[in-house]
Order: sequence, then C-alpha cells, then structure tokens
Amino acid sequence: MSDHDDPDNTKQTARLLSSTQKYLQTEKLNDYKRRVSFGDLVTDRWENAREYGFGEGSSCYDNVLILGDVRVGAHTWIGPNVILDGSGMGLTIGSHCSISAGVQIYTHNTVRRSVSLGNEPVDYAPTVIGDGVYIGPNTVIAMGVTIGDCAIIGAMSFVNGDIPARKSAWGCPARIVGDVPD
Repeated sequence: MSDHDDPDNTKQTARLLSSTQKYLQTEKLNDYKRRVSFGDLVTDRWENAREYGFGEGSSCYDNVLILGDVRVGAHTWIGPNVILDGSGMGLTIGSHCSISAGVQIYTHNTVRRSVSLGNEPVDYAPTVIGDGVYIGPNTVIAMGVTIGDCAIIGAMSFVNGDIPARKSAWGCPARIVGDVPD
C-alpha cells in the first residue's frame, strides 16, 4: 500500500496543511490586515515575477494566469486574478505599470472561428502596454491593442482600440475622456 492509499496518512497530511494555512493566514492578517489564497500564502510575488523573467522589482500574484509569450518590464505590479494571454503574437507590458485585480489582456480571439462553425481560423495580434500605464480593476484589453505610455484606463472598461500616451479612457467600449496631467 502506498502513502497515497493510506487513509491515516492522508488525514494527517490534510491536518498539517490546514494547520499551516491557519498559521500563515493569521500572520498575514496580523502583519498586513489581509487574507489571501493559499497559493499566495506560500509563494512570494516578487519571486513569481522573477521566475517568469519579468523585469527587476516586478511582482505577480500566484493566481495570475499567464499564457504564451508575455514580457513585463521593471517595477510593474500585477494584481490577483489577472489573465495575461501572450499565446497570440506576444504580449508586452512596460515598466512601472499597475495591472489591477481581475484585468484580462488578450492577444487572440476565436470570434470568427466560432461564428463560421470552425471554417475560419483563430485571430492573433500582438498587444502592447506602454510604460507607466494604470489599468483599473476588471478591465478587458482586446487583442491587437496598443496603450501608450502613462495612460490611465478606468475600472471595468473594454479596450478594443488603441489609446495614445498620456490619455485617460474608460467605458465599454473605452473612450478617451481626457489627458493625464504631467
């Protein structure tokens, strides 16, 4: 019988994991007044970013889904529950960016393939996020979009066209609403 088949060993392992999680969660609450997923309790966000080859000082939560060719510059924060899809022709995110919780950035879509009942191919295009860009929570960036340096994208926006540098945009679809002050 293997350890995996041993019910006593399985119960002991479950108790150990539960005890460890409670201990780490209590420390996190006491130190930072936050509660996070188990993955984020046992991993380091800066180490995650280094393992992906992201720039110096960048951080990336454990629960971020990263697909394909994704490049991230220095000192960029990637929040929890983000999807970074570089499976198309590559995703580039600059330095000093904030990619808020729940953001989804794509380099492909399957619209034509779906509505043609599989007769058309999947579409791909590179997506580029410049330096110093803020992307608000739960925003979706479509494939092929370029967002210029120091732009601000408001929360819950759908960005399906390019946004020039130093512009603020939000909405569904996102529209430019003003300039970013110097």
